[in-house]
Amino acid sequence: MLAQDKADVPYVSKADEAILMDARTGRVLYEKNADQPVPPASMSKLMTMIMVFEALKAGKITLDQKFKVSQDAWKRGGASSGGSTMYAELKSDVALEDLMKGVVVQSANDACIVIAENLAGSEQAFAEQMTRRAHELGATNATFRNATGLPDPEHRMSVRDLAILARYIINNFPEYYKYYSIPEFTWNNITQQNRNPLLKDYPGADGMKTGYTKEAGYGLIGSAVRDGRRLIMVIAGLKSINDRKQEAQSLLDWGFKQFRTVDVYAKGDRVGQARVWGGTSRHVSLFAAGDVRVALTPQEQAMAEMKLSYTGPLIAPVSAGAQVGSVRFIVDGVTVADVPVVTGEAVPADDSMWSRAVDSVFIMVFGS
Repeated sequence: MLAQDKADVPYVSKADEAILMDARTGRVLYEKNADQPVPPASMSKLMTMIMVFEALKAGKITLDQKFKVSQDAWKRGGASSGGSTMYAELKSDVALEDLMKGVVVQSANDACIVIAENLAGSEQAFAEQMTRRAHELGATNATFRNATGLPDPEHRMSVRDLAILARYIINNFPEYYKYYSIPEFTWNNITQQNRNPLLKDYPGADGMKTGYTKEAGYGLIGSAVRDGRRLIMVIAGLKSINDRKQEAQSLLDWGFKQFRTVDVYAKGDRVGQARVWGGTSRHVSLFAAGDVRVALTPQEQAMAEMKLSYTGPLIAPVSAGAQVGSVRFIVDGVTVADVPVVTGEAVPADDSMWSRAVDSVFIMVFGS
């Protein structure tokens, strides 16, 4: 009897709530209590940063813009609070980019409050804006009562909400997503390490956010890339830091084993032909300009399709090796690979008036 492949064994997460999502398609590979609203702790800071990223993209604020540290931000989010902080000084002016690094790398509560107050006038108003925008993005179980994720009986999110927001950041703000892989950040002469355990020793990991409160337990939003596929993982309700790290790695490992690398085309493979107008031949062979390798689940392999496109008909003379189009590999409406195609041979122009006349009528009647 053959041993069962580990990729085919149903996964059982140790987390109270968990979800594993493919970043490219949004397809959920695994879920457990994924829609249960739970206290997200600092993981809810993803939404805090989305508000910042969108304001930056809209040109409403700039990275070098200075924000004032209020008494409230300094007291509730600073060193005396006993929570995560970047140690911003009272009444100091801090550049937005430094506040962003404080939030992303150090999970700084003082930075979150400063951002909220400067963008919306108050943290309460900012939290209301966060809730509305999260619902618009599809995070419908999210309710925010602050910008930090500090305990509040009404501050709740599901792990699906968090995965949706993580995917939104990854796909729409690559210029800011890179902040999530920064290993450490120094402010006020105090250097703090990024708390994401995946960044240190999990291959391909480059984000995103940890969370912990006594009520919430240990949670983590993690993302990693292997063989061109990115997965997003969210777990919540773990009992310890070690449990969180082990479960995150285990769930990601299981997810990546669901994919099999498929060699669709090798460089130089013939992928089709194109119509040629006015040439000694009416068609020219098309070849892949590079290798096409994609990682797919068995379900994706069953629904995959190939689409060859080129601007045509081509007008002779056509030279060999000319890039004239592309071949796309599509899964469930999403392009997962796109490689240029080139002509395989030269097609000289045909000087025959009769041949050109026939081709002209063909184009007028049938188009390309």
